[in-house]
Amino acid sequence: MFLDADNWEVAQSEDEGRSVTYYRTKTAVSKYAKVSTTVDFNKLYVQSRGHTYTSSLNLFADASLRAVISLPSTSALTLHILERPAFTFPRLSQTPKSTLNPTGHPYGMPALTAFQDGWRAWDFVTLGMLPASMLHSKPIDLRHKPLFYIGHLPTFLNLLLTKYLGEPPVAPARFPAIFERGIDPHVDDPEYCHNHSEVPEKDEDWPALPEVLAYRDRVRARLAKVYEELERGERALTRRLARTLVMVLEHDGFHIETLLYMLIQRAGTGILPPPGFATPPWRALAEQWDAIPAPATPYLEVGPCTLLMGHNDQEPDDLVTALSGAVAGHTFGWDNESPRRAVELKGFRVEWRPITNGEFLAFFQGPGKGRVAFPPSWIEEQGETKVRTLYGSVPMDVARQWPVLTAHDDLAAYARWKGGRIPTEAELRVFLDMYQVTYEDGANTGFRAWHPMPATAGGPENCGRGSNGGVWEWTSTLFDEHEGFAGTTIFPGYSSDFFDQKHQVVLGASYATIPRLGDRYTVRNFYQHNYPYPWVGARVAYDL
Repeated sequence: MFLDADNWEVAQSEDEGRSVTYYRTKTAVSKYAKVSTTVDFNKLYVQSRGHTYTSSLNLFADASLRAVISLPSTSALTLHILERPAFTFPRLSQTPKSTLNPTGHPYGMPALTAFQDGWRAWDFVTLGMLPASMLHSKPIDLRHKPLFYIGHLPTFLNLLLTKYLGEPPVAPARFPAIFERGIDPHVDDPEYCHNHSEVPEKDEDWPALPEVLAYRDRVRARLAKVYEELERGERALTRRLARTLVMVLEHDGFHIETLLYMLIQRAGTGILPPPGFATPPWRALAEQWDAIPAPATPYLEVGPCTLLMGHNDQEPDDLVTALSGAVAGHTFGWDNESPRRAVELKGFRVEWRPITNGEFLAFFQGPGKGRVAFPPSWIEEQGETKVRTLYGSVPMDVARQWPVLTAHDDLAAYARWKGGRIPTEAELRVFLDMYQVTYEDGANTGFRAWHPMPATAGGPENCGRGSNGGVWEWTSTLFDEHEGFAGTTIFPGYSSDFFDQKHQVVLGASYATIPRLGDRYTVRNFYQHNYPYPWVGARVAYDL
């Protein structure tokens, strides 16, 4: 399939006998007009026949398009209203083969284009959604101001390249002291925090944004130069260098989401909605979401079984002579993902779908009244509880089936009220491995949407597999050292600084998680148990 961005006239595509028609319309499509008071006649309307919804999403992703809404009909025809946004993420199965990644391994040595994809997303958020007036604001008291993060990403790249290459860092020399490392103070004792950068106290003492952006561009150019040297054979590709680049790429990916969950606290009162991404037709989508079939039973039984967790990717092996150049086909990850280990699981029950906004609201107003906090993912407006999105708040009846996003402790209280508990890491890992779909299978990750959706797992199709709605999920497992753990020396303290009995293991992916992180089943995230801001929900598990 090929679409010319400058010529969206009628075109046909044949794919295994299935036809798709693409065209730019000059006339309102009546069904779409009914669901939106504003119709953008420059939108691309696509009719597909014989394609599943997931295969359609992949066709669109391959053409750097995204679906605003898809409208099935009583026939086999579906109408998709598409747009060409400022950025999209490619499917991992389309990872290109090259001299640096001859196998096209999706979790191997990244191409420079993978960095460029991330940079487009990061620049879009920081320069397109963040007004200058908010650079020195603090949407969340327990995190730095947004300007810090704009300088932090290039500084992280600068420092790691400097360490590997043994060359002088990109100027100015004062920037690492300001931008090297962020903060994660204890929620219940903010004076306690791991080692971090000492940032200026006064706004006027911070570097100006143009200076930070010029520094960013020089650092990115340095990375591009390294790739040029690798491609020309002027620099050897080692496992240590590949790991360094993987860390930078995935660190960038984590921070896109981190900044957004901070900024959403000012959606509608400071930050701008994502420009060039159409405001969702909420009511029409809510009608579709309400029609999603419920599971035949609310939960399923899993196990007993033996789970192999993690993978073998120990960082010290990078320095073993026989392995130092073994990059092709290797899966890279963070220190806490390794080594592979077996975990014995007893049988347990687990709910097909995470706790929803509607369910938690009923608990908050009833049995949990006074016991759990008002989630920061909600907002009270004129006496009405609404749900925050990056487009502004939406009524609860629109978002009632989305997974609720709040602290582990409050979701654990809900689970106890139901007679259950939050699943362990191993229990949730087994469930996600069996039933959670990937980005390429239609999961709500990689900015397919800019908001959660209702979960679909446990439905009658696809053997019960589906999306959890586009959220990370809490586990009851403390984030701590495990047998065989070897902490990183490239980014010292990445994991070990948070072995503090305060952080819980978090699994899955949110709608803003890049596919490389969201689809790698060994990825482990972590947040403090009483930190309510990140995009993390939970499901309920039960002992047998």
